[in-house]
Amino acid sequence: MTRIYDCSVDTEYAAGMRLARSAIGRGALVVIPTDTVYGVAADAFSPEAVQRLLDAKGRDRTSPPPVLIPGIPTLDALAQDVPPPVRDLVAAFWPGGLTVVLNAQPSLVWDLGDTKGTVALRMPRNKVALDLLAETGPLAVSSANSSGLPSAIDAIGAEDMLGSSVAVYLDGGVAGSDYEPIGDRPGDTSSTIVDATRFATNGGKLVIVRNGVISREAIAGVIGDALAPAGFIAEEPEPEPEPEPEPEQAEPGPADTATDADRP
Repeated sequence: MTRIYDCSVDTEYAAGMRLARSAIGRGALVVIPTDTVYGVAADAFSPEAVQRLLDAKGRDRTSPPPVLIPGIPTLDALAQDVPPPVRDLVAAFWPGGLTVVLNAQPSLVWDLGDTKGTVALRMPRNKVALDLLAETGPLAVSSANSSGLPSAIDAIGAEDMLGSSVAVYLDGGVAGSDYEPIGDRPGDTSSTIVDATRFATNGGKLVIVRNGVISREAIAGVIGDALAPAGFIAEEPEPEPEPEPEPEQAEPGPADTATDADRP
């Protein structure tokens, strides 16, 4: 039976954290508070656990979950070619409500879904989440809700939607209360998502792909012209021309061996 553990009570916090670590270790799901919304978490390096997460939310592999990390040093372990403006942003807004999409390290052995070689990373500003991450390492975490419904901002709301598909619920109070809901959806306190995957080919621009609790103005105040304007569409790089195939050498036949006298 699923139980909600009140993290404001020391004994429940200790028990909940212990059971949450155990659940992650065996590939089960855990709901955790973050500074923005509640998230449903799974071992990022267990394809079966990630699939359970997608199934619980009613999503397919075309909606891969972001990955929460315990600290900025983990950024380079999971992403490659991190542009300087991204480093400036995480220095300014991590831990906090900013998610950055980067090209994943090709050596990683994981399967988050159809990521096309990218990974969305965030370091949350919530003690419960950070304590669990410190024990487990990176976790695949998506908003704790059924697909198409608003993100849960408390443990009860998450349990109403996800029920027994989750092994442990950690209750850290109402999430998102430190932020103004200025994102794309009224009342939503989700993180702002910035895409840096085409930085090297789009003129050195970072693109906001979801407006959230970190405002465009705040981001521009840190990275200036490296932030693409609203509505920015990068030109697709020209594909490399394919080399012409070498002509095949024909086997010699009667016509090739004929004398000039034999030619018409």
